[in-house]
Amino acid sequence: MLEPAIAAFIERTASIYPANTALLPPHEQRAIYDSYAAAFTPPLPPDVSTEGAVFKARAGHPIKLRVYRNMRSAGNTASTRSSGTVLYFHGGGFVVGSLDSHQLVTARLAADTGLDVIAVDYRLAPEHRAPDAHDDCLEVTLAALEHRLPFASLQNQDGPLQLAGDSAGGNLAASVAMRLRDCGIQGVEGLALIYPMLGIEPQLPARESEARAPMLTLADVHAFRDLYWGKLTDVACAIPRPAWTVPLDANRFDGLPPTLAIGAEHDPLRDDARVFAERISAAGGQAEWWIGTGLVHGCWRALGSSPGVQSMHGAVCRFLSAHSNA
Repeated sequence: MLEPAIAAFIERTASIYPANTALLPPHEQRAIYDSYAAAFTPPLPPDVSTEGAVFKARAGHPIKLRVYRNMRSAGNTASTRSSGTVLYFHGGGFVVGSLDSHQLVTARLAADTGLDVIAVDYRLAPEHRAPDAHDDCLEVTLAALEHRLPFASLQNQDGPLQLAGDSAGGNLAASVAMRLRDCGIQGVEGLALIYPMLGIEPQLPARESEARAPMLTLADVHAFRDLYWGKLTDVACAIPRPAWTVPLDANRFDGLPPTLAIGAEHDPLRDDARVFAERISAAGGQAEWWIGTGLVHGCWRALGSSPGVQSMHGAVCRFLSAHSNA
């Protein structure tokens, strides 16, 4: 059953973001999504400042970044504030989304944890298919670990690095963590995944029971998947799929940083988070699965009205804060 505040959120969303949007041409999707996101984005919290920068990838293309800093926390002594940085990879099915579209999330994470939160504007499909978004996020993460990000305000920052993301961004965060593990690179101290898309097909039973869930249907998942990885028949038979871009296809789940995996009850992707957490735990790692009862995919935008989303946000903030002084 939907939480009442979420039912109202869905109704408001439907008036801005039509149910068939994921089937439209990408440029139309982006225009609708940007308008929708703007309608739910409040002003910056009073103590949060932003700084934009451009990171130049090895291949020569620019990757826009934006850091959100809690200035009240930054003014405290090191012994009284959370320290460290969160790289945040936005959702949007690898097709839509931007620095602006997820400002509600990134700004509130900075405000409520005291951590520096860096949003990453990776390349989008179908103009840039797999593994382009993954490559961008991996390259930015490596630069963060090596203190090479182009932010004047972070030049002397030595706190731990964590990765976080929602939906497709959860895939990116998990994939990068696994890639770093496979390359023997350490330094990521926490991994927060919010209703992530972690496989080529959503896991059972949600794939069937929530196939027509509000906010995101199984058909939507398939549409986004096909634009990034190619149609399933092509992926299986002709187009090589970089194995590291699909976390649930991995051969091992050990050696990962402490992980929080959040699933929304009414979401075809709900069990991706559960299965990922279970596999990490079975491999001897530290993983927590948090289920948002009565919640839906994309519900973080209802932070101002939904008690369930406020609980979810609180769980993310507690996790990031707990791993910020590693």
